Amino acid sequence: MLLLLLLLITLLTTPTSSSSPPQKLSFPNFQILNLKETISGKKTTPASPAAAAANVSEFEDELTTGNVGRWRLKLVHRDKLVTSDINKKSNVRRLFRERMKRDAQRVASLVRRINYNGSNEYEVEDFGSDVVSGMTQGSGEYFVRIGVGSPPRSQYVVIDSGSDIVWVQCQPCNQCYRQTDPVFDPADSASYTGVSCSSSVCNRLDNAGCHEGHCRYEVSYGDGSYTKGTLALETLTIGRAVIKRMAIGCGHMNQGMFVGAAGLLGLGGGSMSFVGQLGGQTGGAFSYCLVSRGTDSPGLLEFGRGALPVGAAWVPLIRNPRATSFYYIGLVGLGVGGTRVPISEDIFQLTDLGTGGVVMDTGTAVTRLPTAAYIAFRDAFIQQTANLPRASGVSIFDTCYDLFGFVTVRVPTISFYLSGGPILTLPARNFLIPVDDVGTFCFAFAPNPTGLSIIGNVQQEGIQISIDGANGFVGFGPNIC
Repeated sequence: MLLLLLLLITLLTTPTSSSSPPQKLSFPNFQILNLKETISGKKTTPASPAAAAANVSEFEDELTTGNVGRWRLKLVHRDKLVTSDINKKSNVRRLFRERMKRDAQRVASLVRRINYNGSNEYEVEDFGSDVVSGMTQGSGEYFVRIGVGSPPRSQYVVIDSGSDIVWVQCQPCNQCYRQTDPVFDPADSASYTGVSCSSSVCNRLDNAGCHEGHCRYEVSYGDGSYTKGTLALETLTIGRAVIKRMAIGCGHMNQGMFVGAAGLLGLGGGSMSFVGQLGGQTGGAFSYCLVSRGTDSPGLLEFGRGALPVGAAWVPLIRNPRATSFYYIGLVGLGVGGTRVPISEDIFQLTDLGTGGVVMDTGTAVTRLPTAAYIAFRDAFIQQTANLPRASGVSIFDTCYDLFGFVTVRVPTISFYLSGGPILTLPARNFLIPVDDVGTFCFAFAPNPTGLSIIGNVQQEGIQISIDGANGFVGFGPNIC
């Protein structure tokens, strides 16, 4: 834990020009990765339903000075949830294979949404296609447990920083996938209220329909998967915090399976997301910390300005008018082993057409970089790991190592140069990850030929990430988990 804290040093330095010679950094150039601990940490024994529920049960909300709400939830990774399909100890190879399949679909979905030509079909996808992408491909990675309705019915939902909708499966369920908890029945809730077709909330849906006076929503995706249902106003409960008249989708037809989750908690930057609807109640602020997979302790998701930490390194939040759901940050360079890789800053810029840029995404696992940047970055890492035995590429990874028989290895540090000066240095387990049970480790980055950069949840693990949407900043640290 002390090593992780030291490696998350954030330095307020003056960025150098992209044309300047490689710059030496002032933190350790190398670190030690314990291979056995890393592999054992990736092996997951799914919890029993009762234990899994306890692991993501609600915290009581905390009220700070001035009655600023600080609502807290525990986060758990999907591999901890039990389903009928996973009833034995999971192995690293299988979990990795499934995860990479989900990841490829997630990235393809994000690229399509951002690069679409602006037609009405694009607007439908912008509203919530990644909900369906998650449904069909299982791209959701982290879950929380909330109460839905009055009295509250506890439900697992996936958190998604790239989605602007809150929804759960509902009875009558004409077509639903299997979930851990009983499907929510609006008839059992005293607070459920349908939304009329003429309401302002319904009008905010680009793809809204109308049936017998009730507002209908439908989110479709190009592969034929979808979620359909009724838009409603309902009460959600987070700990002791009761949030009334939240617009949610009540899905009666949902294609796909989502590892037991009842639906999705959209945390995107749009007005229909959970954060967007809360508005002044949370000041547009939330914070999360994703714990490494395989650990028993949960992560944390907090809402409200009281959740914003003192001492974080803040960088500007960049908005893309073409993709308002996503949280962009400025990335100006990459470092390997204490040396900045000579890559032009322009390669990470968001263009006037809404392409490129750097997205922070909880649903993507592995960080993607523009191909040219990735090649330079990867080659610098290979050069500094020439003493380690190589292995063949695996899945999306082209840089792997055969570390069978090793207990620890010495690897160069990996750093992100952020806009405004902060430098974020990652712990080794966030960039050299096991892909099987016999010692094959891979450099956990991949190229993206479209030019879009995505900071995935593998690289975010263990670092507190804070979003101050009202003031336009993203914070890193200072806390770890």
